[in-house]
Amino acid sequence: MTVALPIADADGLTDYAAFRARIMAPGRPVLLPGAARSWPLLSGTGANGVIEMLNRFDAGSEAEIFVGKAEIEGRYDYAPALAGFNFTRENVAVAKGLRRIADRAGGDDGETIYMGSLRSERHFPGIEAFTRLPFVPDTVKPRFWIGHASRVACHYDTMDNVACVAAGRRRFTLYPPEAIADLYVGPIDRTIAGQPISLSAASAPGDPRFPRFEAIRDSALVSELEAGDAIYIPKLWWHQVEALDDLNVLVNFWWDGFAAGSDPPYAAMLLAMITLAERPASERAAWRAWFDHYVFRLHGHPLAFLQEEQRGILGPLAGGNYQRIRMIVMRLLRGG
Repeated sequence: MTVALPIADADGLTDYAAFRARIMAPGRPVLLPGAARSWPLLSGTGANGVIEMLNRFDAGSEAEIFVGKAEIEGRYDYAPALAGFNFTRENVAVAKGLRRIADRAGGDDGETIYMGSLRSERHFPGIEAFTRLPFVPDTVKPRFWIGHASRVACHYDTMDNVACVAAGRRRFTLYPPEAIADLYVGPIDRTIAGQPISLSAASAPGDPRFPRFEAIRDSALVSELEAGDAIYIPKLWWHQVEALDDLNVLVNFWWDGFAAGSDPPYAAMLLAMITLAERPASERAAWRAWFDHYVFRLHGHPLAFLQEEQRGILGPLAGGNYQRIRMIVMRLLRGG
């Protein structure tokens, strides 16, 4: 059994402030049916019309494509025993890649091609005007994901994500961040396309390598989107994405809706790994209490008993404390 995603009325989301408060702040995925249905990008004749529009804005750049043989059935993944990958990579002109994808859609040989994360400002400048959403900040530019029927392995992003289906159908299967220990996550520094992936999410039921996954297998949130539909995926939510038709185009927007500055939380985790991960369990537990108190604030603000003007660098980050703390951290890292 799987669980359906909650649904929001996309017509009622007319500005970013409302979207941030109503959809993003709760930190749960939400389906946005029809959010992109009025896009000029979708005004042509189906998938081929979208490809034609992309060609109109082509900047003559190059991009990487994944090419998979018939036997992988569009499931881009590691090779057995994590010995490399089960597909090849090529750098091609974007126009050539689009042509290969369109010409080979539904081909008899079963070969699949996938071209992803194409930034509009680099590859299709000007197309942003054809993909606007009223609840996404204008400064956030779209990215394009184009290919044949495929499955992108279950992974997470460190940014908030609004993904819109422009052609074909997409099936999203999602697990919450706290499922990380049950998903048997692969290497974090040798990945398929940048982010670590779950090795268990696409496994057959009862696979003896992944016993913990069986307890959550049927608790996934699953939704199938058609052209014009969108989905909001909060950062760190695990998601497997399947393109279901011979020719598919996805447009997504990534941004951090709650950043206090430019430093990513992932950097803090990596630093914590080298400073804490191999210390004795008793010491790790002690530091966990400090993190819970000062960072995760399980019991509220650590200086709630003082007036705000008495809180020093634990006052609001926007009041200059972001840079003060950052300077302390940089000095410590330099050994000062």
